[in-house]
Amino acid sequence: MSHPSRRTYRARRAGRTSRARKWSLALIAAVVLGVASWPVLNYFDVFSDKGDPISFEDGKDTTARPANAGTLMPTGPTADLRVETTLADGTKIAKTTLHGAKSGFTGKVWVWAPKEYKDPKYAKSGFPVLIALPGGEGAQQNYWMGTDLKLQSSIAKWAEEGKSLPFIVVMPALNPDKKFYRDGSDIPGHEKMGTWLTEDVPDLVKANFRTIKSRDGWAFMGSSSGGFAGMKAVLKHPDKFKAAIASGPDIVPDSPLWAGHEQEKQDNNPQVLAKRLAAVGKPDVYLAFQVGTAEPASVMSQVKQFRTQYGKGPVHTMLHEIPGGQHDAHTYVPNMEQGGLIQWISKHMQGPTPAS
Repeated sequence: MSHPSRRTYRARRAGRTSRARKWSLALIAAVVLGVASWPVLNYFDVFSDKGDPISFEDGKDTTARPANAGTLMPTGPTADLRVETTLADGTKIAKTTLHGAKSGFTGKVWVWAPKEYKDPKYAKSGFPVLIALPGGEGAQQNYWMGTDLKLQSSIAKWAEEGKSLPFIVVMPALNPDKKFYRDGSDIPGHEKMGTWLTEDVPDLVKANFRTIKSRDGWAFMGSSSGGFAGMKAVLKHPDKFKAAIASGPDIVPDSPLWAGHEQEKQDNNPQVLAKRLAAVGKPDVYLAFQVGTAEPASVMSQVKQFRTQYGKGPVHTMLHEIPGGQHDAHTYVPNMEQGGLIQWISKHMQGPTPAS
């Protein structure tokens, strides 16, 4: 004979077991769906901080006394910097739109600071700046901001190994549009891209980062047309910039927009500028070239000719020939270290000063 209370107990227990099983299955399903959907959500940056505002000072007192007289604390105003990418070491590439007060040009600029920038021992120290310019049009874009080229992660690694200074990397737009290349210059009647690169962009960096006051903390790098613009900027403004890494660069200005402005064109010709600097005898500048042996022969010959004719006196040069190297940024980045270019310019520049 079955007892009624036992039947009721068994029924209740069975009900609880059934409900528990259902909840367990529901939880498992949710986990499975979550795991399956994670790549999709991650692809669309659902969990990232992309687009979030960022300050590289993290609330530090920018009016604090600097580590030494050579350090320039951020001058302001603070730019509207937004996270673009996060690297594996946690450092960020940020983007802003800069309205150039001196050039009148408005363009995009990407910035990255190495992990040393937030190290407490460098909290009051200035950091060297490397302005990276792309090849091609570089119209409101700069391919050095892409993590596929590994420029920032490579500099981080080289700095850790003692091969490179821990540079702040700045990646501005090089041209206003894709129709005509501006030679990184102030071509009469057109956008003042020379002023943009050598005044507005550095002013942005000084406003938002701890930098080095002297030219010992400022350099350019670039490939192809960006290599031309970088080396030209150093030769034209040796009082502001000390070094450049020029990979597969053009050597002379060739924009069709120079038509009718021959004197201004020559004032932006690295050959002419190097000759003028040599005649004055100072200050010293350092131009590190690299060219792949599989690039058009004219690129290598023009670089070698420049070094022979104009690499004298205060114009110091070096050349790394990349065996089998193409006219390609993917080739240039690792060879900045393999060819000794980043070591060479770092040797002649100033790094951050740790707290005593």
